[in-house]
Amino acid sequence: MTARLIYAIVSILIEEAAIVVIVLWGLPQIDIKIPLGVLIAVMVVFAVFSVLLYQAGSRALRIKPIALSVMIGSKGKVASSLNPVGFIKIKDELWEAESLGGKIGVGKEVMVIGQDGLKLVVRRRNKDDL
Repeated sequence: MTARLIYAIVSILIEEAAIVVIVLWGLPQIDIKIPLGVLIAVMVVFAVFSVLLYQAGSRALRIKPIALSVMIGSKGKVASSLNPVGFIKIKDELWEAESLGGKIGVGKEVMVIGQDGLKLVVRRRNKDDL
């Protein structure tokens, strides 16, 4: 087990315990009574949500970061019209991009030729591009 998994399990158990204390002790202090079945349902939903969130976070952490310098020469498709700025999709990731050759419509293929900060500079892809 990794330290992150152990931390996640312990924090979920502490959060579940806090829910139990609030529902069984705190709320009755102000005359709010919640049935045990509702408490169990809330705890199950929270536990399922926590597991799904942990899995999504783990997947996100396994993705290798992409250096922008490596992006030069990459090919992508326009996701929102470049007029001259818009978004392109490269390897299922959206990137802000600026077109050097004027407006480029959605679905057209482009090639990254440079960068401006975190914005990619692109041109329309030619048939002779590799």
